[in-house]
Amino acid sequence: MGVRKRNSAEAIKEARKSQAFAKLTNVPSSPRKMRLVADLVRGKEVFRALGILKFSNKEAAAKLEKLLRSAIANWEAKNDRKAENDELYISTIFVNCAPMLKRLRTAPQGRGYRIRKRANHVTLFVDTIDNKEKKA
Repeated sequence: MGVRKRNSAEAIKEARKSQAFAKLTNVPSSPRKMRLVADLVRGKEVFRALGILKFSNKEAAAKLEKLLRSAIANWEAKNDRKAENDELYISTIFVNCAPMLKRLRTAPQGRGYRIRKRANHVTLFVDTIDNKEKKA
């Protein structure tokens, strides 16, 4: 790794130390399905987002709810206090593709159809509403 790339990586690591986030890797559902649920809660206050996820019918909502609770707990651990109502919001949430599992399904006349079992990675950042107002 070159010097410039190493310095950039270290700067990113230092910035992440002050941010509260949680990652969910290799979720066995397609990224498209997960993005539908992620779009519901993007930019919302965390306790409102928990309510939305709790009453959503999507399977991905349960996984995102658990991830959001983890991010809140990470924020509380870094700041040594409990999160209060209307204090935290979801600053960033994004869904990336994970490696696909490729399988074959038997098909007529000796052929095989390819099955792509998709997976995804979700990253969720929480921040205080005070910081949101300072940035704007």
